[in-house]
Amino acid sequence: MTDPTRRVLRLLSLLQSRPVWTGPELAAELGVTVRSVRRDVDRLRELGYPVPADRGHGGGYRLGRGRRLPPLLLQPEEAVAAAVGLRLAAASGIDGLGEAALRTLTTLDQLMPPGLREEVSAVAGAVDVVVPPGPSVDADVLVLLARAVRTRVLVRLDYETRDGRRAERRIEPYRVLSLGRRWYLFAWDADRDDWRTFRLDRIHGARTTTFRFVPRPVPDVEEHVRRSVTTWAYAHTVRVRLLVPLERAGEVVPPQAGRLTADGPGACVLEAGGDDLAGIALHLVRTGFELEVLDPPELTAVLQEMGRRMLRAVPGPG
Repeated sequence: MTDPTRRVLRLLSLLQSRPVWTGPELAAELGVTVRSVRRDVDRLRELGYPVPADRGHGGGYRLGRGRRLPPLLLQPEEAVAAAVGLRLAAASGIDGLGEAALRTLTTLDQLMPPGLREEVSAVAGAVDVVVPPGPSVDADVLVLLARAVRTRVLVRLDYETRDGRRAERRIEPYRVLSLGRRWYLFAWDADRDDWRTFRLDRIHGARTTTFRFVPRPVPDVEEHVRRSVTTWAYAHTVRVRLLVPLERAGEVVPPQAGRLTADGPGACVLEAGGDDLAGIALHLVRTGFELEVLDPPELTAVLQEMGRRMLRAVPGPG
């Protein structure tokens, strides 16, 4: 790195450290003339950093706000604080925040020296965020998979299936995403020669290999993941019309429980899966919504029998 480049980076770090610097102050810190400071400020401006110069008493150079966020320089303690905050944000369960935090954390983790990574792990292990109950995910596995998606390398997983069996899976990772307070990995399964969705809380270990893969044509990832966790993995798929607006149904039916689509202003269609129709019927009743069964007809029979049992449980008049 040339001296002018190193000096410009040092100048940027100084401007980030306090609100205003005078030209002579910056010159003294950098060991150059005020004229050189002006040239370095111009270089920062050319790179997209807004550096206004205020004249008069109390004036000087300051790092302003631009139309876009330029690259930032972080001190070690700032990098640790940012990484810990991003880990907590990724686990917060806040819609839309987890994936953005994971992408940023992956970028930061890629540049972070080993010593700072250890400090981040230590601090993150001592700090937690309370969220509604849900499956826990290893933050290191989360970052490893996100990095593998970016670098396009094969990964080996120690994965536990729904029936409790564990096996090694060789996968090409394409996307890590959160859905209804759960994290999923969308990947090409090299052993099964097909697309698969993996729950991160069922991954007991993951390691990257040195083998890179050529990206394949990818289907609609979010649609594929939604269907794989709500219908494809189960013995039965049901479709019912809920006689409430889509927004109201979404308050009760979480994304991982079923797929909701609008059916006019006052109704919506729920598509869900399960291994037991009686269990599905019970969940439908618990929503408290009026509904119409679209498919399969067997679900109607199960609901009718459930209704008859409930009526028999109610004492008659007198």
